[in-house]
Amino acid sequence: MKRRVAITLIGGGAISALWPSRARPADKVYRIAFVVPSGQFVDLNKGLVNAFLQGLRELGYVDGKNMRFEFYSIEGKFGQIDEIAARVLEASPDAILAAGGGANEVAHAFQRLTRTVPVIMANSSDPAAQGLVTSLARPGGNITGLTGNTGPEFEAKRLELLRDVAPNAIRVAYLGQKLDWESPAATGVRNAAGRLGITLLHAEHTSSDYDDAFAFIGREHLQGLFVARNPWNFSNRRAITGFAADRRMPAMYPTREFAEVEGLISYGPSLFDIYRRSAGHVDRILKGANPADLPVEQPTKFELVINLRAAKALGLSPPPALLALADEVIE
Repeated sequence: MKRRVAITLIGGGAISALWPSRARPADKVYRIAFVVPSGQFVDLNKGLVNAFLQGLRELGYVDGKNMRFEFYSIEGKFGQIDEIAARVLEASPDAILAAGGGANEVAHAFQRLTRTVPVIMANSSDPAAQGLVTSLARPGGNITGLTGNTGPEFEAKRLELLRDVAPNAIRVAYLGQKLDWESPAATGVRNAAGRLGITLLHAEHTSSDYDDAFAFIGREHLQGLFVARNPWNFSNRRAITGFAADRRMPAMYPTREFAEVEGLISYGPSLFDIYRRSAGHVDRILKGANPADLPVEQPTKFELVINLRAAKALGLSPPPALLALADEVIE
């Protein structure tokens, strides 16, 4: 139920010599726990782990010298999450990074168990609405970090980009949970759909079941797919992009990781940048900052990625102007 992985096994050792070390107290070795909900996290998201480690090295932290990096996985056992979190706390970490799809659930477990050990969220989903912090500006407890939330206007822009690349997709599925559909972000998407002449229907999924959502899309003969930003969609991105490809549906995805597994187009925050910046929160806290006063930061770097292989398979030709705007075009 608990797994620790040395950073040399996940690529950390390969980059250790690239970043200069900043002076630290010689007698202090900080324990940094990196906690994820699933053991598949490293296999699926090795780059994000290395982004966090890179951020630490940029700030002068060297594993085995002034910090000890420890990786823990809940292994999907959410019924035992408090017990596993308690075992993490037994190791007396100086800071805990709650990461991966389901970072909010990890943070909630530590919130129930400790009000003193700092918890930094990487890519949290709406932490204020979920009671993890009092507000983004003043978290008010021992939890802070970064959120990937982008807001209604940004989500509306994603639908506009789908229309630009697939103008004939006028009946579109919104793939998300009930919580997503009722959020301000989805309200922005629905308002944009009205302006664009698009009929937007909610294809609701749960954390573990997509069958009903996929069946609904088939019954309604929907022509396009808008994928909401939530941890379950991220974790199931290969299944979602595969479904869209099988049904020959143009789809808009929330981050580049979907386009990298044959998704058509993605527009959203850079998760690599978010994880790298998470190291800055850890550093500030280890230097004495109070998490209660350390604002939860929002995304600052965004990426538009277009997969031309996926476009060709769908018989689509993205407009040259859109290709020129893309941060990356996958050919």
